[in-house]
Amino acid sequence: MSRGWAAAALRLAVLGLAAAIFLLPFVWMVSFSIKPADEIFTGRLDLLPSSFEGFLNYARALELRPLHRYLLNGVVVCAAILFFQILFAAPCAYALAKLRFRGRELVFGLVLFALLVPIQVTAIPIFLVFSTAGLLDSYFALVAPFTASAFAIFLFRQFYRTIPDDLIHAARIDGCSELSIVWRIIVPLTLPAATAFAIFSVVAHWNDLFWPLIVIRSPELNTPPLGVMAFRSGEAGDRYGELMAGAVIITAPLVAAFLLAQRKFIEGISLGAVKG
Repeated sequence: MSRGWAAAALRLAVLGLAAAIFLLPFVWMVSFSIKPADEIFTGRLDLLPSSFEGFLNYARALELRPLHRYLLNGVVVCAAILFFQILFAAPCAYALAKLRFRGRELVFGLVLFALLVPIQVTAIPIFLVFSTAGLLDSYFALVAPFTASAFAIFLFRQFYRTIPDDLIHAARIDGCSELSIVWRIIVPLTLPAATAFAIFSVVAHWNDLFWPLIVIRSPELNTPPLGVMAFRSGEAGDRYGELMAGAVIITAPLVAAFLLAQRKFIEGISLGAVKG
């Protein structure tokens, strides 16, 4: 019993230390967002300010930059990307998991290979195509390169393999087409997998700076990361209180979304690994 308690205490200590390490930058960001400028660069490590200026910093951040526009752009881009990723990945994953056809393993191998290819490798060819077609500086340029997700296909395929084949055979006997089986039976049953992938997708594209920095020129199309960068212009100078306040505003929707979906997220990740 004593060894069991000791092992549990050690696990909790390690997890607590890891959580503290990961949370420290966010705590420091919130702390800076409520401090006056003269307290930010002091040599003391005080989380709470002696003079609270949180309301002023957040008000200035909203005045300096149209954060509501950046947030709206982030929602539009992330929602569009997620919609098309699920639209394309669900039928593809179903075919790889439940249908028998020649070359299936080869196709799945190509999906795994695609997981190894970062966006930086294909950025220049895609940029040249979009530039030639006049598609830069648009929502289309932000969304189109990410509509097909190899990770979504892989995750859904692993999850779909846990669904009994008898359920699919029964649907076919009832006259359902393969696409009808996907959208009316498989996808509703795999909501945890979709939620888990949605968290991964939204976080990745909400925080993406590389691609929007390449294809966007108009300030009104700035995504949240570009909006944070805008605070470092000559107008904002070194006013880090407003910068951190803007970062908090832009980060808050992701934190809220994860807290609301964390149970489905954990369920989707764990069940997707049950059957390989």
